Amino acid sequence: MKIRVVLADDHRILREGLASILEKDLRMDVVGQADNGRATVDLAKRLRPDVVVMDLHMPELNGIDATRMISADCPEVKILVLSMHSDRELVLEALRAGASGYLLKDCATDELERAIRDVLAHKTYVSPDIAHVLVGEICSGSGAGPGDGLASLTSKERQVLQLLAEGQSLKEIALLLQVAIPTIETHKQHLMKKLGLYTVAELTKFALRHGLTSLE
Repeated sequence: MKIRVVLADDHRILREGLASILEKDLRMDVVGQADNGRATVDLAKRLRPDVVVMDLHMPELNGIDATRMISADCPEVKILVLSMHSDRELVLEALRAGASGYLLKDCATDELERAIRDVLAHKTYVSPDIAHVLVGEICSGSGAGPGDGLASLTSKERQVLQLLAEGQSLKEIALLLQVAIPTIETHKQHLMKKLGLYTVAELTKFALRHGLTSLE
C-alpha cells in the first residue's frame, strides 16, 4: 500500500513540484494539499494521512501551531517539517509541538524519502545540517523554559499574535476564530503582558523573529 501524504506549503509552485517528486519518483500518494495551517489541520483530521509534510511559514495558522493541533487530535499522523530555516528555536519548537522530523528544503530526494520512512517507523529524523542544533542544546542544557517568551503563550494567544502580525483587525480575527471581539481583545492584552510588548509593531517583530509569520 502506498504511503499517503498531505502537503502543506503556501507556495503553490513548490508544493506542486514536491507533489510530483513524491508521486512520480517515490511512488507515494499525495492525498491532499493546503496553502495555510488551518486548512492543513482540517485535511489531516478528514483524510488521516500517514504523514503531513509541513512548511512552517504559512498564513492564518503557522506550521508549528498546526503541528501542535494535529498531534493532539490525530496522534497517529506523523509530521515532517520541511523548511528553509535552520534556526535553533524553530527546530526545537517544531519538535516540541509534535513533529517527528525536521528537514531542510534543499535536501536531496533520497533524503526526503529516508526522512518520511523513518518517521513512519516511529523514529525521529533531523537533517544532518541542523543536527548540531540538538546536540548543542543537550550538551549545554539550555533552552527556553515553560514560562519564557513564546512558550508562555496559550494556543489561542499564539494564533491571535500571528493574525495581528499579519495585519488582521480584531473583528477579522474574531470572525476567523469564531469568538467575540472582546475575547480577542482579552487574548491580545494577555499576550502583550506576558511578552512585555505593547504595540502591534513590537508584536509583529516578535512573531517574525519566532517564525510565526513571515514578510512574504
